[in-house]
Amino acid sequence: MSEKTTVTCSKCSSVWQNRGTTNCWSGDPDQAPPKPGNCPSEAYQDVVRSSFDQYSGESEDARIAFVAARVEGLCYQPVPGSDAVNARWTRVEDTIAFAKLMGYKKIGMATCIGLLDESERLAKILAAQGFEPVSVCCKAGSIDKLELGLKESDKVRPGTFEPACNPIAQAEICNRLATDMNIIVGLCVGHDMLFNRHSKAPVTTLVVKDRVTGHNPVAVLYGQNFYYKRLQKQQVLTGME
Repeated sequence: MSEKTTVTCSKCSSVWQNRGTTNCWSGDPDQAPPKPGNCPSEAYQDVVRSSFDQYSGESEDARIAFVAARVEGLCYQPVPGSDAVNARWTRVEDTIAFAKLMGYKKIGMATCIGLLDESERLAKILAAQGFEPVSVCCKAGSIDKLELGLKESDKVRPGTFEPACNPIAQAEICNRLATDMNIIVGLCVGHDMLFNRHSKAPVTTLVVKDRVTGHNPVAVLYGQNFYYKRLQKQQVLTGME
């Protein structure tokens, strides 16, 4: 089958809504809905299998996969006398449990300057849980944005000094400190990509920056049929590229 076969698992949302199951998640595989024509389980079966084989053995990928699956189970609590389960852990607790089960000790935090307070609160929690937290701010070094080649008009407040974010420096400082795991706390889109690319330690995201929704970007998805319907009708950045 062509390696360019398009896959759109998101379209199975309608199957899930109608039947409470999909082909890849069913309490009884024999009663599972059929695979859609663009199902990755069919089109990329070789990739699915070869990737899963990497979770065997003693590699770091295998350990991360095993511990992540354990944490997924631990964060739910059975309801006695029912087949229902209750989620009992927040993302912060999931992160702590994962780090403990992995045996991590030194935890790096790549923080946005706008979330220093939140990062300090997180650091106190991590310290109380027995970790050694270290944090690096995106603006460390205070280098002018103009050195990136931006125009004065590209600044948030033209005519004032604005330091550029430096996510590669954040990652490299964490590398020099030999962190066992790094946590992103509100880095910008793009800056988070650079941090992930240059970090030697595994990276997880705790806070996704969204300046409008209080760092809750999924709110846009819930509101797209009314408040954010414009995103289905109007192009973003038209004529500004």
